[in-house]
Amino acid sequence: MNRILLSLFCFLILGTTTQAQQAINLEDLWQNYSLYARSVPGFNFMNDGKHYTRLEDNTIKQYDITTGNFVQNILSGEAIKGKGGFNGDINNYRFHTDESKIIIESESESIYRRSSKAFFYVYDRASKELTPIYEEDKVMYATLSPDGTKVAYVWKNNIYYLDLKEGITLPVTFDGKYNEIINGGADWVYEEEFAFAKAFFWSPDSKRIAYYRFDESAVKEFTMTNFKAGLYPEYVTFKYPKVGEDNAKVSIHIFDLSTDKSTPVQLNESIEYVPRVKWTQNPNQVCVYTMNRHQSELELLLVDAATGKSSSLLKEKNKYYIDITDDLTFLKDGQHFIWSSEKSGFNHIYLYDMKGNQKAALTKGDFDVTSLYGVDEKNSLVYYQAAKVSPLQREIYAVNLKGKKTKQLTKQVGTNRAQFSSTFDYYTLTYSNINTPATYTVYDRAGQELRKLEDNIGIQKKQKLYATQAIEFFTFKNRDQDELNGYMITPPNFDASKQYPVFMYLYGGPGSQTVTDSWGGQNYWWFQMLAQKGYIVVSVDNRGTGARGEEFKKMTYLQLGKYETMDQIDAAKYLGNQPYVDASRIGIFGWSYGGYMSSLCLFKGNDVFKAAIAVAPVTSWRWYDTIYTERYMRTEAENESGYRDNSPVYFTDGLKGNYLLIHGNGDDNVHFQNSAEMVNALIASNKQFDTYFYPNRNHGIYGGNTRYHLYTKMTNFILEKL
Repeated sequence: MNRILLSLFCFLILGTTTQAQQAINLEDLWQNYSLYARSVPGFNFMNDGKHYTRLEDNTIKQYDITTGNFVQNILSGEAIKGKGGFNGDINNYRFHTDESKIIIESESESIYRRSSKAFFYVYDRASKELTPIYEEDKVMYATLSPDGTKVAYVWKNNIYYLDLKEGITLPVTFDGKYNEIINGGADWVYEEEFAFAKAFFWSPDSKRIAYYRFDESAVKEFTMTNFKAGLYPEYVTFKYPKVGEDNAKVSIHIFDLSTDKSTPVQLNESIEYVPRVKWTQNPNQVCVYTMNRHQSELELLLVDAATGKSSSLLKEKNKYYIDITDDLTFLKDGQHFIWSSEKSGFNHIYLYDMKGNQKAALTKGDFDVTSLYGVDEKNSLVYYQAAKVSPLQREIYAVNLKGKKTKQLTKQVGTNRAQFSSTFDYYTLTYSNINTPATYTVYDRAGQELRKLEDNIGIQKKQKLYATQAIEFFTFKNRDQDELNGYMITPPNFDASKQYPVFMYLYGGPGSQTVTDSWGGQNYWWFQMLAQKGYIVVSVDNRGTGARGEEFKKMTYLQLGKYETMDQIDAAKYLGNQPYVDASRIGIFGWSYGGYMSSLCLFKGNDVFKAAIAVAPVTSWRWYDTIYTERYMRTEAENESGYRDNSPVYFTDGLKGNYLLIHGNGDDNVHFQNSAEMVNALIASNKQFDTYFYPNRNHGIYGGNTRYHLYTKMTNFILEKL
């Protein structure tokens, strides 16, 4: 008997009663945010490993991690207001390596997911002088050199550096041009899919800068319309490579400050992507990742910084694709590096020498390492997170550099995340489970609890006030006898002799998970609200999701949507066969990849699903970007059936139930084009549907009253149509 059925059985036998409950409402959820669990911002640990800093009330404050006691005010924005044109507002800050200087960021302006521009300043803690990096305009990615004497930055697609001693600014590149050439910054698709925006890197000795150059001249443009208060809208045009189209031509260059010249890195012409560049411990040697367009072959190159010539350090090939991470760490001995790989069928950590020879498998077994936290070289320890016990859970471990003496640092069952101090003497542990909001606790190296930072008792009291229902995990087998994980929330005073409608939530994309033993954030409360209104809320992780090894994750290769949809339909059928479920009233909701999935489920599973909500969905992979889509699907020319058979825009004839389509027309990621073409297909199929669009909102659809408005619509749709 699975856990959910056992729980329901015990509920009935014991005759459990619930207290009179207060109704959850959307105002508390999305207007006054009174149901938000408190979080603890990440720590900016100082070099001593015992102290950290935090920006509070426009002041950089220093605290003792072991006691939480305030130590000193390091810098107040008001104290330096007016110097060098500084307006007094600190938006962000970063210490130099030796903590003698601080980069101050002010008047920040977001561009895309990770990119932004701002006015930057350098504060010298000894002289108390504030130096503007560029007074005339906002710049991007200002970064101090390791020796603290210079600051490099990007302005209008070119790289410059300011010599703080001489007080002069010198150019590194000259040919930057909007929508043509980018130096030192990532283009849109690298920023989104390879997860970085700053694309230049100081050498350890501060004598060179390695940088990306993107020639996006041949990349086709996409234009979004922003509706302003004036008579005419604003048109935003940027380069966005869709499936099968030209990517930017990427080259890597190394600028030598002593000669004022750049040397190109010699790369094979067959290389399509350069997902990472990282200096080794040797200031004359930089490591460059290269990949083919299918992202199935990865090579780490060691590049001579003076000549640009390269040699192979490590190669990997995969019959599916290779995920890019930041798990490469060059050790201070200059002779070894740490690397993670799925080559065993599960993601594990390895020790290599600088000739590319594997020296040790630091982790092994039928489980995935899910995060590499860092290497404590002084004590020869590697710290990491893994789903060793269950794909639903996460634990923290330490292992020595020989791959022996593995120690589990966590005991609580659920999801554990850690942030270690710079010396690894202390760490903050974030713990939650599916029914308990996060707690934040400080531990020392020996695993002794020092203090609790936040326990979210206030939210736990509100759980009692609102009499929220315990969420239960369950498993079932799909048509191919794969065991899949799910969770369920039942209505208050659940009666197994009655029948209830079901509302399913999913994401379902490669390597993702919605079914984990962790706190669900705002959706936790919305789902509890729907349960109070009489719905059973369910989420199921289909094939293709994460923490279950490479074969489970990558089996959807070339067929995105196929097995995922089959599994969600099987889940709905499994639920429909339960005596307490009204099989005629099953609905499904998802956002982004989840919106893609909810659309497919409604159209292909029209005998199972009565309603679906799709927010910001991909409706055909033809309209999404090269890096993400081709990683899993290759191009449409190579895989026509994969694109045709699993894109919901081609299956609108199957719509029988109720469909709500929602999109922001300022979505630079999943373009509004996806929903516009879906509407055209629905009209051609003569299908009625509901739609909401949000002008100027991006993929997250937020700002002001937006989320409250959105969730009001979705809630009303569920109540009316399901």
